[in-house]
Amino acid sequence: MFIQTESTPNPSTLKFLPGRPVLAAGAREFRDAQAAAASPLAGALLAINGVEAVMFGPDFVSVTKADAEWAHLKPAVLGTIMEHFTSGAPIVLDEGEAAPAEFFDPADAELVATLKELLVTRVTPAVARDGGDIAFRGFRDGIVYLAMKGSCSGCPSSSATLKNGVENLLRHYVPQVRSVEQV
Repeated sequence: MFIQTESTPNPSTLKFLPGRPVLAAGAREFRDAQAAAASPLAGALLAINGVEAVMFGPDFVSVTKADAEWAHLKPAVLGTIMEHFTSGAPIVLDEGEAAPAEFFDPADAELVATLKELLVTRVTPAVARDGGDIAFRGFRDGIVYLAMKGSCSGCPSSSATLKNGVENLLRHYVPQVRSVEQV
């Protein structure tokens, strides 16, 4: 099994591409042992000293390090991912994490549907190429609230991505959008 690695805009995160599907749909992030109980692979990766977070996308695994060097972590991460995929064990044990409650005025439901469609079709694919994910959380008073995961979470360029990229795109298609904020 050959696993490719790609750098991401976040120097603390690497994207690992096992050459096979990881999740059927969406993205899952694991930041602690309690959350990782739902995934044998996430649990094994978080058990590696220096690994801070793990995110699964459709065809990739993003791993975020704490205070460690990739030169020391990368072989252990590659070995763990390879061992897991060759074992045939499931990536996740449950059907999925419950999505956090979204907030918006029911009168804005049509507008919110448009925002979500733009995020899914235009933003998420670009963010996934960098080993991350972005999800709608709410809309109030012209402000769109988004959650960033994977390499996008804590990335030095994430605020620029939100303000210069996502905010401009959403404002272009939905004039009611005044700004975008990360939650």
